[in-house]
Amino acid sequence: MYTEDDLLPLSGLQHLLFCERQCALIHVEQSWAENRFTAEGRVMHEHVHKEDRESRGRVRIEYGMSLRSLRLGLVGKADVVEFHRDCDQTDRKWTPFPVEYKRGKPKKDNSDKVQLCAQALCLEEMLDVKVKSGALFYGKTRHRQDVDFDDSLRSETEETAGRFHALFENTVTPKAVYTKRCDSCSMKNLCLPKTVNRAKSIDRYLIEMTGEA
Repeated sequence: MYTEDDLLPLSGLQHLLFCERQCALIHVEQSWAENRFTAEGRVMHEHVHKEDRESRGRVRIEYGMSLRSLRLGLVGKADVVEFHRDCDQTDRKWTPFPVEYKRGKPKKDNSDKVQLCAQALCLEEMLDVKVKSGALFYGKTRHRQDVDFDDSLRSETEETAGRFHALFENTVTPKAVYTKRCDSCSMKNLCLPKTVNRAKSIDRYLIEMTGEA
């Protein structure tokens, strides 16, 4: 169980799964750079968070809801939490359904799903309810993708939260490794993945030439 002082931004889980170096630059070194993609995403989130709460029959909607989990050591905000009421149930409880907005399109990895699942785990801890599913809304496709919080995704989310805390506590930024995804990263000019790799090659070349380590 973590304390209030130990809480890390929930959004860092997505950063970690995208790139550990990016995650460390943002959350350990407190560096940040914005490009068109991050700016569009920021504007989308700001617009959603400014909306007023709504009530639509059996659905109540909260925007920019604060989240926290002392078990996972995470804190953040949900873009949208829909509270669904099932009138067929005798207790007629409200069931949370988190919805996260993304500017792009669905990713091949689970980074967005893990971030959403972490929101669900926060809601479960805060409200003492079971959150079985949520959704990701992608601005590029204008499509809403439902996500089931099964045991596999829950396990991956908890493991990622543990890795995030370990990275933060270690305070060591991983070395750069250039991949194609670096070209779309807003941190590219701070990370300098190609330059760092080139420097390592020069060091290796000088060692080979001089025979000195």
